[in-house]
Amino acid sequence: MSFPFEALAACRAELEAEASANDAQAVFPTHGLARLRALGVLSAALPLASGGCWPDATSEAAVGLLHLLRLVGQGSLALGRVVEGHVNALRLVSRYGSPAQGAAVAADVHAGALLGVWVTDGVHPLHLEQTAQGLALHGQKAFASGAGHVAQALVTARTQADTTVMLRVAIGQGCAVHPSIGGLSGMRGAGTGQCDFDGLNVTAENLIGQAGDYVRQPEFSAGAWRAMAVTLGGIERLATVLRAQLAARGRAQAPAQLARIGQALIATQTAMDWTRRAALVATMQDRYAAGDITATVNLARIAVERAGLEVIELVQRGLGLSAFINTNVAERLTRDLATYLRQPAPDETLCEAAAWFTQRDMLCTEEAFP
Repeated sequence: MSFPFEALAACRAELEAEASANDAQAVFPTHGLARLRALGVLSAALPLASGGCWPDATSEAAVGLLHLLRLVGQGSLALGRVVEGHVNALRLVSRYGSPAQGAAVAADVHAGALLGVWVTDGVHPLHLEQTAQGLALHGQKAFASGAGHVAQALVTARTQADTTVMLRVAIGQGCAVHPSIGGLSGMRGAGTGQCDFDGLNVTAENLIGQAGDYVRQPEFSAGAWRAMAVTLGGIERLATVLRAQLAARGRAQAPAQLARIGQALIATQTAMDWTRRAALVATMQDRYAAGDITATVNLARIAVERAGLEVIELVQRGLGLSAFINTNVAERLTRDLATYLRQPAPDETLCEAAAWFTQRDMLCTEEAFP
């Protein structure tokens, strides 16, 4: 099964228009999600045997999924965040779930289900209790992307034995969903909300893998490349907006503006190169040591973050006050990108990667340099 990349690229303006229209009221992009579902975006990352597009653990899979995610990100970072969470859930079930669980998820996705991964605890952390009636969840998940639209979520919960387990939970009756936490300056259309699971009964069939699997390396860190791919799309789009708006004003040939355009192009390519390297290394885990994979992806995270922040600054300096007018698409794009770039623990990520490669050379693979 091949993926219709040209059709997805053709949706960019449509996704962007919906993102801009929905931003003020933080409305979820239901139309855009329906378009992506119809194109097969939600099923593309399934294992090949389950109707996905690419063979697992291959450079073809890495490059194909990277291209898909960056195209979605070019149209809507908020929608990209939701799709990236869906892909993350598919990966975790495929890697740690049983064949029966994988088959069940594949069937649900082919039927149109949107998945999510919700791991950030609310005021009352999510925990799993053994009761006289069986297993029950208590607590909350916050910063839950797609709240109110995700059909199934992979959630982490602490057990009475003080371990962390993953569960696949249907979001519906028994869960109190609050679709918006409010107050976010960017990524407002991602439907970031909160879900209360108090008293929700689950069974052993809901458990995915073993205790500790969610934070098992290198998968725990390696999966960050997919967020980079969406971010890359946003960086590419913002650099294009800079060039287009300067040209429309007749200012693109001014030396200072030419320098900004050149710097934006360099930053964009830097983000592309690091994201591709991370995707290839993370996808083919049987070829590389876990520490090499984790450290490479962590360095890529910081490189992409720096590239994104640089492009944001170049756009704001190049376009001036017009970049801060909310009718200019650049204003929303910079807010969305700045919010998406706030991945957890950047300082720790950088220092751990630097410490690893202080003692050994970085990976250099032919696949990363075609």
